[in-house]
Amino acid sequence: MQASEFDESAFFAAIEKSGARVLLIGRRALVALGMPVLTADYDLWVHIDDIEILNALTASFDLVPNASPEVARARGRYVLENDEHVDVLIARSRTTKDGIPLTFDEAWRDRQTLRSPSYALALPSLPHLILTKRWAMRPHDLEDIRFLEGLGKAAQEP
Repeated sequence: MQASEFDESAFFAAIEKSGARVLLIGRRALVALGMPVLTADYDLWVHIDDIEILNALTASFDLVPNASPEVARARGRYVLENDEHVDVLIARSRTTKDGIPLTFDEAWRDRQTLRSPSYALALPSLPHLILTKRWAMRPHDLEDIRFLEGLGKAAQEP
């Protein structure tokens, strides 16, 4: 079996062109912000009404959903996969381990956009990205939070 060549630029350009409300979260978001870490998968947070749009565009990348939109909505998540792995969160809101809620609509409203020559990439704002890292609070999440807090402090310096 030969691995497919996943074109990340084309993938994110297709998401942007589709109009689907999709935020890149997880460590790939931190990589996009300049954190020198490796991660094997993608984590997306998609608006609950845009699952079908996302699934339609990912079919051209041979990414197959492991659940129907109805089942995914009930679970709050699903996976798009082939030899790439894309975790898709579809919850209307999530709460951190210490009780702070974040809705998708808030995160989308306050999103930051990183531009490349071929696409624009939507990420939660730094404060909201920190909240997404506080959902699980694993050891690497704490490291990621320190990195994000450092970015925030650097942005505030004159």
